[in-house]
Amino acid sequence: MGLAAGMAFALEQASQDAVLQFTRVHYGAQAVARVRNWFSLMLDASQAGESEKLKQVNEFFNRIPNTSDQAQWGKLDYWATPLELIGANGGDCEDFALAKYFTLRELGVPDERLRLTYVRAYLPASKEMQSHMVLTYHPAHDAEPLVLDNLTNVIKPASERKDLAPTYSFNGAQLWASKLRGSGRLSEPAPANLWSMLRARLSADEHAPQIMGEK
Repeated sequence: MGLAAGMAFALEQASQDAVLQFTRVHYGAQAVARVRNWFSLMLDASQAGESEKLKQVNEFFNRIPNTSDQAQWGKLDYWATPLELIGANGGDCEDFALAKYFTLRELGVPDERLRLTYVRAYLPASKEMQSHMVLTYHPAHDAEPLVLDNLTNVIKPASERKDLAPTYSFNGAQLWASKLRGSGRLSEPAPANLWSMLRARLSADEHAPQIMGEK
């Protein structure tokens, strides 16, 4: 699937119509309704403050069912574009974090304030630590980040998420080995290849805006 974004206020009506038509063909009428809701979310949140944008975007995507890449895409590891996540109505933690990242970027949140962050998460049901991805928001360089997690609608400071142990994070500018506090050092972890492939699919989309470009 190629269409990546279809950001409401960034698209002309003809482009929105193309996104909706693509969605109808590949995902069906119910998916069209979900994409329209996405358009409405971004239109409504476009003039909101950043805290409200975080809240609305986190809650919107957290309504989508959580499922494995194997069940959803037939692959062990696959990073979906936002439209793929909304269209298919299912994804894993990486898909949720990526969709929130791209949506908030389109809503004007600076890239340097966002990090896609890998953590080890304690899951009470299994009583195990498992690899997990969240989106973190850094209001200032030295400020404690907030955590947007598909496991909860409540956005908390990192210090209040005792169930998470961060490993590294990255954003659109570069990949970082880091803790939730501090900038860490540059590195090239394994997801770099998946990130590059996702960027290529977004860039190849002839209908979506160039949301990967620096703003």
